[in-house]
Amino acid sequence: MNTKQLTAQLSVCAQVSPADVPDIAAAGFKSIICNRPDGEAADQPSFREVEQQAQAAGLEIRYLPVTPGRVSDEQAAQFDQLLDVLPKPILAYCRSGMRSTTLWGLSRADRLSTGEILKRAEACGYDLSAVVRRISQTAATPFTVADSTHRVVIVGGGAAGISVASSLLARQPGLDIAIIDPADVHYYQPGWTLVGRGVFKPAQTARVMGSLIPRGVRWIKSAVAGFEPERNAVLLDGCRVVKYEQLIVCPGLKLNWEGIEGLTDTLGRNGVTSNYRYDLAPYTWELVERFKGGNALFTQPPMPIKCAGAPQKAMYLSCDAWRRAGVLDQSHVKFFSAGNALFGVPEYVPALMEYVKSYAIDLNFGHNLTAVDGVRKIATFSVASAQGDAGKIEVPFDMIHVVPPQTAPDFVSRSPLADPAGWIDVDQETLQHKHFSNIFGLGDASNSPNAKTAAAARKQAPVVAHNVLFNLGLKRGQARYDGYGSCPLTVERGKIVLAEFKYGGKLAPSFPSWLIDGTRPSRLAWLLKERILPPLYWEGMLKGHEWMAQPEMVG
Repeated sequence: MNTKQLTAQLSVCAQVSPADVPDIAAAGFKSIICNRPDGEAADQPSFREVEQQAQAAGLEIRYLPVTPGRVSDEQAAQFDQLLDVLPKPILAYCRSGMRSTTLWGLSRADRLSTGEILKRAEACGYDLSAVVRRISQTAATPFTVADSTHRVVIVGGGAAGISVASSLLARQPGLDIAIIDPADVHYYQPGWTLVGRGVFKPAQTARVMGSLIPRGVRWIKSAVAGFEPERNAVLLDGCRVVKYEQLIVCPGLKLNWEGIEGLTDTLGRNGVTSNYRYDLAPYTWELVERFKGGNALFTQPPMPIKCAGAPQKAMYLSCDAWRRAGVLDQSHVKFFSAGNALFGVPEYVPALMEYVKSYAIDLNFGHNLTAVDGVRKIATFSVASAQGDAGKIEVPFDMIHVVPPQTAPDFVSRSPLADPAGWIDVDQETLQHKHFSNIFGLGDASNSPNAKTAAAARKQAPVVAHNVLFNLGLKRGQARYDGYGSCPLTVERGKIVLAEFKYGGKLAPSFPSWLIDGTRPSRLAWLLKERILPPLYWEGMLKGHEWMAQPEMVG
């Protein structure tokens, strides 16, 4: 790992993994400070996981989480206290090291010149010029000085963000666009279901972010702290400011692992796994392969969640593997869903129920996972009765696949862009913000009532691209999104129920029924999922090729 020395006693770095801790100890560090809140990204280990390894290695470790761009004077003072009392040398980390460096800069404001703070930070690759402006109080508000301005700014470099950037350039070459995203790696998250079944290797679902940013688009590698829509400004980590004419917000979801008591203490061990995290999907397959019978639990939290079919996809593929291995008869498979139906579109339920019966799965609706005790191997669920009363039950497990509750990122949910539930408040057809006409939202963080899937983002990107250009006076008429979403339900290795639907649960098949009948399991649909959709994603969707995704015009 790449540590950067700010002082003789303090170094900073990007995200630390549990596997890094022995190397940190070997490098001579005595203490670790974590400045990154849990749940910011799908490849992020929890603080608790790092803490367990640090304690085993005899290192001191402290948790001082900081929201990007929202470093307070109080947090800087707390950081200063930790620097005083912890054994040295100390390693502080966050997503990129920027927040830790910012904390250090603010904590040194009364002891070092601003020039020295800038110099030391710059030597480590961090620009603290905006922090120095804050220290020097040269600006009345953090939005007075813009570090850059662009015609179109896109927040989020996931499936939605890169796709909409490519769609914009396909329509208007040379358009001034910036993408804001701090991640080094871009993930094809639909592939993690197949990683959890041993079909894909994890590396097949990951590519370097820089290789995917469209040519001509500026990549601002930073986390977003907040929005000031009245000033057309985005506040970044390190107190920097980016201004825009048109803003597109598509940062994805926040996975709230902490929302389930005890979960972060046991993820990745004790038979507790989840395909919703890059580093845990291989552990799912490891558990499935070595499972010889017993209680296997699969959970689904309250909606909305990313890919509502993913919790049961993991279950069906596991059951299929156990049947092939001859251990399904010794397995007690139970599905616990906080909802009241197996799938939201009734036409697909009969085919799914055939597999539920074939695998002898025990369905439990109205059950929400609230706690996991990995050592005792006990899962606790809250249960809603018909009268509305809530009770609790404890269920033993040998293996449990957990899906965490999910929300919009904090910098969205606490912003003026959010609806009362915390999601980006957009018109469900134009995807334009309901209150700020030069802001659009798409992807998982928006409140449009569609399934939160990559397939939905594929259809939304051309709509947003056209409507942004309409706002800029570069296109005529507006485009309309019909709510299309798709969920390839992997019911066994080699067969898929291809669910495709629009707003209101209306079926929206892409293929004639004689080729693929989405309401029935299909081998051709599996071929589509395994062989066709990944290259369609990497080489089509992310590059602005809108095959079968041309937007509908309404004026």
